[in-house]
Amino acid sequence: MYKVGDLIIYGSSGVCKVEDIGVPNITGINNNKDYYTLKPVYQDGKIFTPVDTNIFMRPIMSYKEVQELIDIIPTMQKDLIYDKNARVVEDYYKEFLETHDCSELLTLIKMLYEKKADTINNKKKPSQIDEKFMSIAENLINEEFSVVLGIEKDEVPNYIGSKLDNTQVNNE
Repeated sequence: MYKVGDLIIYGSSGVCKVEDIGVPNITGINNNKDYYTLKPVYQDGKIFTPVDTNIFMRPIMSYKEVQELIDIIPTMQKDLIYDKNARVVEDYYKEFLETHDCSELLTLIKMLYEKKADTINNKKKPSQIDEKFMSIAENLINEEFSVVLGIEKDEVPNYIGSKLDNTQVNNE
């Protein structure tokens, strides 16, 4: 069970802060259950969810875990998918998102960047599905990493890029 003040990942809502635990004063809610009151860090509103919900929740990563994950980005690899059936492609990408695992999300982002570069090199336009899933995965990573690293969400890609550049220079 999480504590008030904890930062967690809640489903596809991204990073949320646990603001309260108990029965919220909301009409029609089950008074025999405890609920988390969650405040999304990068969205307006509040989320009320039973403590025993089936929706995915996990603590945010530690600073050390983020650094270690960034270091292994160059080794992350999965097969690119070029299926003409949009449903097949979408289902493949959803598998990455549904893990809620930053390693899988980074792998998806890296894979989609490679696919985008390949597509552009062939003088074609990236698919809307590729763009949609890249945006979702980047947003989830940028939210969590920004909170952990203490930087703005839009600074995360440059931070990762500079860390990877430094890693490559040190390995040469």
